[in-house]
Parts: sequence; C-alpha cells; structure tokens
Amino acid sequence: MSTTLHEPPAQAIAADAHWAAKMAKLRSRQLPERVISFVDDNQLKIARNEAALKLAAARAQAETAADDQEVPEADRDRWVGAEPGVVAAELALQSAEARLDAATVTLTFRALPRPVWEQLLREHPPSEQQAEQGMEYDVETYPAALISASSVDGMTVEEAQELLDAWADSEAKALFTTALMVNHQLRADLGKG
Repeated sequence: MSTTLHEPPAQAIAADAHWAAKMAKLRSRQLPERVISFVDDNQLKIARNEAALKLAAARAQAETAADDQEVPEADRDRWVGAEPGVVAAELALQSAEARLDAATVTLTFRALPRPVWEQLLREHPPSEQQAEQGMEYDVETYPAALISASSVDGMTVEEAQELLDAWADSEAKALFTTALMVNHQLRADLGKG
C-alpha cells in the first residue's frame, strides 16, 4: 500500500485560499465524548424537579407582580430576580441540585481513533454463530473491552465486566451502548443532497 500525497486541485485552492488553516482545524478536532449518569435515589430527582417547578411558579408570580407595579422592561429581570419568593426558590433549587449531584455517579467515554477501534474489533472477532447472525464482534468479550478502552475514567476490562455481570440488563446495556454510541457519533453535516 503506497501513500501518495495529492495536491488539491487548483480550483479548490483558488476557491479556498485558507486550506492550511482549514486543515489545521480538522487536525485539531477532539474525539467526541459522551457521559452517562447513574442515580440510585429517585427521590432526589423528584425533589430537584419539584424545586424547578416551584422556581418557575415563583418567577411567573413575580412577572405578574412586575406587570402590576408597571416595572420598566429594562429593570424587569433584576426586579423579578430580587423578589423574595424567587430568591427562596432559587436557593431551594440550588440545594436540591447539589444533593442530586452528590448522589450522581457519572462515567465519561471518548471515541477511539479508527485504528484503535479496528484493532479492538480484530482482538474480539465474533464466533461462527455470531458472525452468521451478523455480529461484527464477540458479544461475550467485546462489550467490556470497548467500555474499558473508551473510558476516560480509567475503568479496567475486569471492572467493566464486573458491572456488566452484576447490573440489571437495562443498565448494563446502557453502559455498553454509551461506549458504543460515542464511537458511532457522526458530527459531520453531509450537506444538502
């Protein structure tokens, strides 16, 4: 396999005199990332949502009061934000969000460079039966390997397999799917066709 560098056509250079700058931008792009969050205490989610609804209601009530007081448009946001009910609701929401954040475990996954992705697939080929079913990887070993390879947090293959084995099917699938999807995420606009 030979690698030949092709010069862009003269028309392309004339149309885009800033090719080097464009290429530099393309080279500096970061691989996509995805985050998955797990919260075991559903009451904390409910409390955060209720606090957000109370803040919205307090803002609506303050907007009505601003109309009644004929507060000028330029001062409206500051006036509404200073209303005691709004201030209290904002503090309650901040508190609810802090409790939810403290109880939330997040995992971050980053897409693999294509050669690494392809090597991982070669290391975990499907069995004959899996290949006949259209699988491109071994469903027993590949999920933990992909989770580990894509983990920004440093999860090992053994830790990934432990979670896949111990968690409920839906959560194990969500974990694997997050690692898989970040590697299939398309961030290009293919334009009008």
